[in-house]
Amino acid sequence: MSSSLAKESRPAFAGLGGLSPEKLFGELPTPCYILDEAMLRRNGEILAGVAERTGCRILLAQKAFSNYDLYSVLSPYLDGTEASGLYEARLGAEEMPGKEVHVFCAAYQENEFDELLRYAGHIVFNSPRQLERFGPLAKKAGKSIGLRINPECSTQEGHAIYDPCAPGSRLGTTRAQWDAGMSPELIELLDGLHFHTLCEQDSDALEITLDVVKERFGDILPQMKWLNFGGGHHITKSGYDIPRLEWCIRLAQERWDLQIYLEPGEACALNAGYLAAHVLDVLQNDGTYIAILDTSAACHMPDVLEMPYRPPLYGTKEPGELPCTVRLGGPTCLAGDVIGDYSFAAPLREGDLLLFGDMAIYTMCKNNTFNGMALPSIFVLRDGRELQSLKRFEYMDFRHRLGR
Repeated sequence: MSSSLAKESRPAFAGLGGLSPEKLFGELPTPCYILDEAMLRRNGEILAGVAERTGCRILLAQKAFSNYDLYSVLSPYLDGTEASGLYEARLGAEEMPGKEVHVFCAAYQENEFDELLRYAGHIVFNSPRQLERFGPLAKKAGKSIGLRINPECSTQEGHAIYDPCAPGSRLGTTRAQWDAGMSPELIELLDGLHFHTLCEQDSDALEITLDVVKERFGDILPQMKWLNFGGGHHITKSGYDIPRLEWCIRLAQERWDLQIYLEPGEACALNAGYLAAHVLDVLQNDGTYIAILDTSAACHMPDVLEMPYRPPLYGTKEPGELPCTVRLGGPTCLAGDVIGDYSFAAPLREGDLLLFGDMAIYTMCKNNTFNGMALPSIFVLRDGRELQSLKRFEYMDFRHRLGR
C-alpha cells in the first residue's frame, strides 16, 4: 500500500502517533497481533474515572480480552474480572490477585463447581433451577450470590446473535419465570441481580433498560445488596455519553441503595490492538478487484463474520471514496472468508502491508486453526514504541489441540 496515503485519523489508529504501519511494524512476521499498552492504559483511566466519581465497581469481562500478560496494565484501574466459567475465573484470580472475581454461566457443571468456588467470589446463576441446585453450596462457601434477569428489553438492531433479550432467549430469568420458579427460600439466597442486554451501545440504551428493570423487578431490588449492569457499554468510545452513564449509576444507587457493578469487555481494550497482514495475491472476478491476504476473517477475527462488521483498516475509506475499491479475503477454503470492501488511493500489490484496527477484542480469545491456519504471533507495543514478542505459534500448537 502506498506510503503517501493521508494519515489515518480514526481513533482505531490513534495509538500509532502519526507513524505509518510500515515504520512501526514493517519488520514483523505476519499475520500478527500487536497490543497497544498506551491505549489500554488510556481506557483504564477513563473507566477508573467513572468508578471514582460514582462509587461503582468495574470489572474486565475476559470473554472479550484475556491477554493476561497485559492485566498488569489494566489492574490498577479495575476492581477485578468477570468470567464465563471455570477457566476464566481461575485466570482472573491468578492474574489479578487480590481483586474481585465474578462468574456467570448459563449452566454450571457439577464436576467443576467445587473448583470454581475456590476462585470466584460472586456466583451468578441463570435460572431459578440452577440457583436451587448450586446456590446453597455457594452460600455455604461464603460467596455472594446473584441471579441474572432478563428484562425483555431489546435496544439493538442488526446483531441478533448478541441480543440476550430476543424472544425465546436462553439467557436470564424473565419476570414470568421468576414468578413461576422463585420461592422465598431461593430469594433469601440472593445478594444481587445481574442483567446484560447491551452490545457496544451508548448509555441512552442503558437508561431505557433501567426503566424496564424498574418496571419489572423494582419490587425485588430493595431486598438486594448489589446490581450488575453487565457489559456492552462502549464507555471508552469517542463520543460516548459518560455523564448519562454516571447519572444512570447514581439513579440506581439512590433508588435501591445498591452497590453497582459494570463488566465491560470491549471498553477495556477498545482500539488497543492491531492485526498486521500482507497481500499474497491480487485478482479480478467479474469487475470485482480482490486481494487475498495472509490473515483470515474466519480464523483470526471471527466477529467480522459473526457480528458481522467491517473492521477499520489504516489509510482506507469506504468503498468508492478512493480510486481503487478492493475486496479483502483470507486464504482459507471458506467462500465467505471475506473481511470486507475498502477503497485505496492506489492499487494493491503483492507484498503490501495492511493494518487492521481494534483487533484486541474478541480476536485472540476467539481465533481458531480452521484449515490448519497458523495462529498469528502476538506482540506488544510498549509505551516507548518498543516492540516485545509475547507469543509465537508453531505446528505443534495446532497439532496438540487435536490429539496426543
